Amino acid sequence: MKTIDDLNFSGKKALIRVDFNVPLDESFNITDDNRIQGAAPSIKKILADGGAVILMSHLGRPKEGPTDKYSLKHIVEHLSNVLGVSVQFADDCIGNDAVEKSANLKAGEVLLLENLRFYKEEEKGDKGFAEKLAKLGDVYVNDAFGTAHRAHASTAVIAEFFPGNKYAGYLMAAEINNAEKVLNNPERPFTAIMGGAKVSDKIELIEALLEKVDNLIIGGGMAYTFVKAQGGEIGKSLVELDKLDLANELLKKAEEKGVNLVLPTDAQIADKFAEDANTYDGPNNQIPEDKEGLDIGPASSARFADVIGASNTLLWNGPMGVFEFDTFAKGTKAVADAVVAATERGAFSLIGGGDSAAAVSKFGMTEHVSYVSTGGGALLEYMEGKVLPGVQALND
Repeated sequence: MKTIDDLNFSGKKALIRVDFNVPLDESFNITDDNRIQGAAPSIKKILADGGAVILMSHLGRPKEGPTDKYSLKHIVEHLSNVLGVSVQFADDCIGNDAVEKSANLKAGEVLLLENLRFYKEEEKGDKGFAEKLAKLGDVYVNDAFGTAHRAHASTAVIAEFFPGNKYAGYLMAAEINNAEKVLNNPERPFTAIMGGAKVSDKIELIEALLEKVDNLIIGGGMAYTFVKAQGGEIGKSLVELDKLDLANELLKKAEEKGVNLVLPTDAQIADKFAEDANTYDGPNNQIPEDKEGLDIGPASSARFADVIGASNTLLWNGPMGVFEFDTFAKGTKAVADAVVAATERGAFSLIGGGDSAAAVSKFGMTEHVSYVSTGGGALLEYMEGKVLPGVQALND
């Protein structure tokens, strides 16, 4: 795969697929600009070479075409500040405004196109739509790892129109390099930490990791399916009753593979799903019928930290509890503290996007781990061993 370091962009118009699907508050202020910051080095490199940049992205999930709420116009001012360039905006991604502004774009200038998903053809991977986008630039760059698992027009199909002229941006290259380091060249012991709500969301990832890891820590809501499968009483805690047999199969498979599968033994037990719930710590297999576990307990936190502390490669995907409520953030914070301590000692730590990235950001730890992925779903699929269309398109 060629990267943007393989080309001098002087005199060229680079059409870059970025992932500017950033969270906005009710006043359209960006509440987390990590994705914009992540794409900035690639954009700045091309501008410094003497190239021009045309940016295309999606924002949210618009259902019925153009919607003000999902317009990328809301990020233009912030993007201009980050890049130090007055970013131009086209009110469409393939219409006359986009065509004219792209044609007139000069070296050192940046144009942001309107939301790609205002056209249903984007998600359908429509070739005609991809061709219209392709005509806007001379060179194609994909720097949107977060959407690389989608076979959309702008992430996969468009590359066909740039034979020999398609490149990975710095963010895309870094994501793949860090994922490969964990998957194919981990320094042992290698520990994966899995959290989140459902086992069903992570089945394929867990099965893939059982072939690779020394330790697999399971926390969060998904842990209660394992506890229930072993005969525990879990009250109103989150559970997938149709996955109990699967949980036991995974436990058996871990044993057969010699993987140390570590489950929580205690929980922070609450009388309701709320920040102001009454809580106490107790065994997670003896939760009363009218209560639920919303975080791992102190004994589990300490045990997880011990395993993490003895590891040299760490992959973390998913929180240990309802960390959005400070009341139930202690377990996730304990894991984050342990991952940071291990990293400072010399371990390599890859944080797997989504809620895990939000957690390390909430605790101010983003700079203290080895790498925070910008692609939750894309990273999971890559770790599962699946071919990502957006990556494959750059290699073909």
